[in-house]
Amino acid sequence: MQIAILGYGTVGGGVYRFAQAREDLSVRYVLDLRPCEDVQCKVTKDFNEILADNAVETVVETMGGLHPAYEYVTAALKAGKNVVTANKNLIAAYYRELVALANEHGVALRCTAAAGGGIPWLVNIERARKQEKIISLGGIMNGTTNFILDTMHHHGGSFEDALAEAQRLGYAEADPTSDLSGGDIRRKLVISSNIAYDCVIEEDDLDVWGIEHLTTQDIEACKKMKRVCKLIATSHLLEDGVAAYIEPVFLPMSVPEASVPSNFNLISMTGEYIGEQSFYGQGAGRFPTAYNVVQDCLDIAQGKKTFYTEHLTAAKVDNSSIRRKYYVRSNGVDKWLQLHIDKLLDKGIITEEVSVSEIHAWARARREIDPDCFIASLR
Repeated sequence: MQIAILGYGTVGGGVYRFAQAREDLSVRYVLDLRPCEDVQCKVTKDFNEILADNAVETVVETMGGLHPAYEYVTAALKAGKNVVTANKNLIAAYYRELVALANEHGVALRCTAAAGGGIPWLVNIERARKQEKIISLGGIMNGTTNFILDTMHHHGGSFEDALAEAQRLGYAEADPTSDLSGGDIRRKLVISSNIAYDCVIEEDDLDVWGIEHLTTQDIEACKKMKRVCKLIATSHLLEDGVAAYIEPVFLPMSVPEASVPSNFNLISMTGEYIGEQSFYGQGAGRFPTAYNVVQDCLDIAQGKKTFYTEHLTAAKVDNSSIRRKYYVRSNGVDKWLQLHIDKLLDKGIITEEVSVSEIHAWARARREIDPDCFIASLR
């Protein structure tokens, strides 16, 4: 198979290196604005050159971002070329359109690296769906936040120190906002849920609370409860929709997620008959991510000519039926919080069981008054 790699950055460079070691995968072009002196194939700045070359069977998009990635990917699909991408932003934002385009033109669209990095997560959802109804999924889906939480729990120090160490080691971007706020996980959860449940849910409909305002006192409160704080993505199939949300969770030490170290991920799905299956590994990084990109290319070369699902039925997100107790830290107690107190802590509150949608709505409004407030559910 002859491929063109769009973007010769961290992941694109990893894909090129893997491809160079194989006889069944040939890189015909690399598209990049910068010189790529170590590349033996043709380097171009003009995507139309790639588009017009019938020898290019598959376009590998590793540029990231929405534009011009969207324009290049849609043009490639319309031209009858397969597309492999690691771009979770692109797939989550244009899920319906891109899947429909691939179906219309009879080409493959694969994005295994977009949710799970080096973990073969989406292909295992696809495999399970062939004979099983998936009823829930989720877990730790972001290595940056897991590294920060793991560091604070086991090595102490402030949130700022843990973030700086993550950036030094290359686990966190210079601008880590998407990771810390839960935006990165939200895109992965949308893609995973759409494939697992044969539906289309939208990013903006999810309830999301990140760890950007986590403090050492929150970690200490968690430790006093003999629990571990993790940022967890969760979705459940409902009779008339999907529950989908992301939030910090104070987990008991006994559950597998509690002991996931460093920048590793642990993602699980639960089937109606098979029960829970979990997948553990590196959720990001040059070679783990490039591995799944190349594996997608090989699957296409071996005859995989579809997306993971062909269904595009819109589904509503409703988190009102999911109830949890919550740890809350805020600079005051308003009427809603007063009505839902179960226990007072030294510097926080444990609520009685409330719905996910209700407390997230309260927390979003409370943030206008108290920008540093923090919530975490208890399991």
